[in-house]
Amino acid sequence: MNTAKERLLKIIDEIPEQEVVKILDFAEYIKAKKEKSLSEDLSKASESSIDFWDNDVDDEVWNDA
Repeated sequence: MNTAKERLLKIIDEIPEQEVVKILDFAEYIKAKKEKSLSEDLSKASESSIDFWDNDVDDEVWNDA
């Protein structure tokens, strides 16, 4: 049984270079979309942790330092 990657590599080997460029563009788009999603998730996580530190007790301690 062939995996999806094996099947894709076989197709890439069989088609003209100009068509391979289209596959590459699409693959890079998918990768960028995934990286953007990960970056957005990390930003959301960091924003929620900021709220933890935003309180009167910590502000008072830092202001007195």
